[in-house]
Amino acid sequence: RYLQEYAALGTGGGIYHFRDQILSGGAEAFFVLNADVCSEFPLQEMLEFRQQHGDAHSFVILGTTANRTQALNYGCIVANADTQEVQHYVEKPSTFVSEIINCGIYLFTPAIFQHIGEVFQRNQQELVLEESSNGWQRAEVIRLEQDVFTALAGSGKLYVYKTDGFWSQIKSAGSAIYASRLYLNQYSKSHPERLAQNKPGGPVIRGNVYIHPTASIDSTAVLGPNVSIGEGVTVGAGVRVRESIVLHGASLHDHTCVLNTIVGWDSTIGRWARVEGTPSDPNPNDPYAKIDSETLFRDGRLTPSITILGCSVTIPAEVVILNSIVLPHKELSRSYKNQIIL
Repeated sequence: RYLQEYAALGTGGGIYHFRDQILSGGAEAFFVLNADVCSEFPLQEMLEFRQQHGDAHSFVILGTTANRTQALNYGCIVANADTQEVQHYVEKPSTFVSEIINCGIYLFTPAIFQHIGEVFQRNQQELVLEESSNGWQRAEVIRLEQDVFTALAGSGKLYVYKTDGFWSQIKSAGSAIYASRLYLNQYSKSHPERLAQNKPGGPVIRGNVYIHPTASIDSTAVLGPNVSIGEGVTVGAGVRVRESIVLHGASLHDHTCVLNTIVGWDSTIGRWARVEGTPSDPNPNDPYAKIDSETLFRDGRLTPSITILGCSVTIPAEVVILNSIVLPHKELSRSYKNQIIL
């Protein structure tokens, strides 16, 4: 079911508002996951971890290690090295606190609503004193991270399960390319049968590539590494695709070159066209580096980034599209560089 807030209530206020629906099945525990992250999602491991740490009403945060500089952009967790109890929690600190960061994936029991309710009551009492005109909204806006976790830290109720598996935030459409790479790499270990293999009469596969069974790929095409081909996609002769996602119904005509690009549904790229973007990958020499939240513009210019073609975009033959974002249902007539095409 989708439960929609009548107003923005914050990460804690939202689940508190719908607490009756969440608890209607009599759940002993439940997961809360932010939608803008990709991960192995070690949910079973978190359940087992909770059974071994704390009591029946303790809560678990999924944590991972970041480098010291990037940790400032996340919620930072200081935990007891032996028990993994969270002793201190700071959301996006101004100075270094910890290299363990909050992954935005939590395991709660119904007892969490008592703690969120205490924050709500405290907010209401403060608003009575202030007699603020828009107080009803402020009382219900509750942030799990700043309002609840900060108060729970050091109480013996909050624990961190540190994962060594992959995790990344997804703050822009372009970061889906990096997320896709992480999942394809995971599949190569856990579900290699999902990935394409080099076969006689088939396209050349380099690295991790997913091809939907309904896609039509010419035998002279070269795909990979880190390519995902969707349902009903047509890839012509001599096509080169690398570090890209091609969504369902798209058509790449003969000898096109597609690099670091998301090709939207039912889009068409003409013969000998080149569509290319610039990746914003984490530092490959730092195992704890995370992808940065790049702003769309810097110094008044569009930041070089993954090229994104919306749905039903038509790219003509023999043009170059570089570092550009093309909104849906556009039929281009020439080359573009570093532009958002509205």
